[in-house]
Amino acid sequence: MKQKRKIEISVISDVHLGTYGCQAKQLLTYLNSINPKKLILNGDIIDIWQFSKRYFPKSHLKVIKKIIDMASEGVEVIYITGNHDDMLRKFSGTAIGNIKIDDKLVLNLDGKKAWFFHGDVFDASIQNARWLAKLGGYGYDMLILINRFINWCLERMGREKYSLSLRIKNSVKKAVKYISDFEEVVSDLAIENGYDYVICGHIHQPKMLLKKNKMGETTYLNSGDWVENFTALEYQFKRWKIYNYNNDKLSAFYADEDIKEMEMKDLIAAITIIDQKQ
Repeated sequence: MKQKRKIEISVISDVHLGTYGCQAKQLLTYLNSINPKKLILNGDIIDIWQFSKRYFPKSHLKVIKKIIDMASEGVEVIYITGNHDDMLRKFSGTAIGNIKIDDKLVLNLDGKKAWFFHGDVFDASIQNARWLAKLGGYGYDMLILINRFINWCLERMGREKYSLSLRIKNSVKKAVKYISDFEEVVSDLAIENGYDYVICGHIHQPKMLLKKNKMGETTYLNSGDWVENFTALEYQFKRWKIYNYNNDKLSAFYADEDIKEMEMKDLIAAITIIDQKQ
């Protein structure tokens, strides 16, 4: 069994369990490689908007089971709600054992204030035209499916994988401006409220940068996603870094052999039955 990396905080967001774009196997490998004190799930972990009884594969259930197991082993799990799992917002402030649900989180990290939230509150398309945002979500899921077929063909031709969604985002001026505006608004608000770090998800763009204005400065951090970027944020030794699964030289492994071998019915039973220890 390989040694797990000990870190203070791991932040993941935009997993979108229950959709075709979700890369659950890669995420499970990552979760099995770390031993954090806190695991912050910063929104859109389960995609309730596009949830379908016809599609929720075993690998997606394994991720949920792994998170529950981490909580039962003493990891503090904070689930911050996003727009795709906003139905959970009515449970904000609820705690079950080591798992807590909230809309935002403020932590003191070695004398610095860190502000965590998903980020959809700044998205006008979500707030003012929810049905249009949902429609866009279905289109994005279809784009991911098409992209998977293209990459399947490219792999067999011995060529590198290609991301259609990233290509489109980076080439459309409105998308680039939206990302820039999002970062500016979030950072300005964090500076105004005296936060040293502001940590978001939502826009699927992993980033860490120092933002300044006439009122001060803050470090803007975005955890990216587990659909196309395979990224997380990690805090250890008073510093943040962006973890990128694609750049990780460690080979994939399962630290929890019981999860690897479990059948679908056993996984569902393990998830739905509350641990008697809690």
